[in-house]
Amino acid sequence: MTRDPRLAALAALIIGFACATPSDDGMADAEEAPTDDGATAQADLSCFLRGATVGAAEARTSPLRQVRFSYPGGEGLLCYSAPSVRGRGIIGGLVPYGEPWRAGANEPTTFHLTAATSIGGVRLEPGSYSMYAIPGRDVWRFFLNSNYERWGIPISADVRATEVGSFTVEPESTDGMVEMLTYSHEDGAIVMAWENTRIEIPVGGNGT
Repeated sequence: MTRDPRLAALAALIIGFACATPSDDGMADAEEAPTDDGATAQADLSCFLRGATVGAAEARTSPLRQVRFSYPGGEGLLCYSAPSVRGRGIIGGLVPYGEPWRAGANEPTTFHLTAATSIGGVRLEPGSYSMYAIPGRDVWRFFLNSNYERWGIPISADVRATEVGSFTVEPESTDGMVEMLTYSHEDGAIVMAWENTRIEIPVGGNGT
């Protein structure tokens, strides 16, 4: 019996429609669907840890602490390790005046940013930046640095070569003794408090 070529063509057309993938109708496959860049960056915010899990870092003598905050156009994460006073003289003692200090313990104190902003008036693009300080009796100078995937010390010449900017802050006195180093986000600023010293670092704006 001779096959009708028209029937064969019709059968092929029907099979083709049945096997079409979702992208054939103009819709992107789930794996290729465009994502919101801000949401992806926010989801990726995480602390760098050298050879430790988050749980292990939180159990250290100077435990890992995280501060999540929002600023115009973006989200931020501040990662730091929090030493305690434990009866010692801290500012001007354990943390000497005039010498670089990692502004915490263990890994560097680090900002992770999803969008451009300024910290202390220094313009920063989205990314991650370590922060350290040179304390003074009347003025502290803070430095922001693109080198953050490292241990917090030493703050060597090689580390300082990757500084991206600096700013100064006048220290204030706390209302009372602060046993453990603490950072918090308050009214558009990152506030550092330890022992009897309080530092307020403005966050937000375009740094101009």
